[in-house]
Amino acid sequence: MNQANNISKAIMYSHPTCGYCDLMREELLQEKIDFEEIDVSKQPEMWNEVEKLSGGDRITPVLVRSNGEVEIGFRGIGCNYNS
Repeated sequence: MNQANNISKAIMYSHPTCGYCDLMREELLQEKIDFEEIDVSKQPEMWNEVEKLSGGDRITPVLVRSNGEVEIGFRGIGCNYNS
């Protein structure tokens, strides 16, 4: 499943302990951007998608905009979750 192509709304990969996820979520809501949030702590299998999008890093937040553009971190800063 390649979610980066032809999606109707943005997808935000988040983790509950990441404060940058909170900042990104607030900004998306303020800008009235329609998005789906995927909590990787509740769906750990989605780390594979995060790693593909980020070039191998377990980092949040990762945002895939509806046009397929990928943003890693909130304004370039995120939380790393290396096991």
